[in-house]
Amino acid sequence: MAGVFGRIFKVGQAQAHSVVDKLEDPIKMTEQGIRDMKKDLQGAMQSLAQVKSLAIRMRKDADDQNKLAGDYERKAMLLLQKMQGGDLDAAQAERLATESLSKKEEAAARGLQLSTDYQAQQKMADQLQGKVEKLKQTISRYENELVTLKARAKTATSMKKINQQLSNVDSSGTVAMLERMKDKVNEEESLAEAYGDIGQIGGSVDAEIEAALDTPTSSASSDSLAALKAKMGIQ
Repeated sequence: MAGVFGRIFKVGQAQAHSVVDKLEDPIKMTEQGIRDMKKDLQGAMQSLAQVKSLAIRMRKDADDQNKLAGDYERKAMLLLQKMQGGDLDAAQAERLATESLSKKEEAAARGLQLSTDYQAQQKMADQLQGKVEKLKQTISRYENELVTLKARAKTATSMKKINQQLSNVDSSGTVAMLERMKDKVNEEESLAEAYGDIGQIGGSVDAEIEAALDTPTSSASSDSLAALKAKMGIQ
């Protein structure tokens, strides 16, 4: 029976070893993977900040160009108003108004291009923002899984130690020693019981002898016994 238990404990020990061996590398790999992902996250956040910064700049530049186009249009209108009021020569007013309108078109074209670039840049920023958030979630999930993995490894290590202790019970001769102790105790108890019986028997004989020795005999009885023996011819 002890041998059966020993084999069972050894199987449990082997399983615990297998679990620990399978857990150690994933823990180390996960820890390293999380560190690498956090570095990637830092780089991604820096890139996101740069992309967003460029998008903000494009939006401001587009707003400035649109504002400038509006200013040139207002200047052209003022020039024509001066011409109508007689404050400015018609040819000069029309020439300057034409130049203002030309600059307005240039500014409007730059504003439109910058707005298009801004939209594309903002789209890239949104996509990068989504990837950053996904990376954050992945890191958080891996960190939670790592906590569980470490707990499992700790439990497996404890099981390993217990199984090692249990598997050594048979090999150390503890079970056989206990059986020998049981036999020895049984033998001592039987021997003690035998001595007790012998002591009771010896005590009864001694008591009988002492009682016989202590019985008083009268001299008259002895003389009568001698006379009877002589009468019967008994020496």
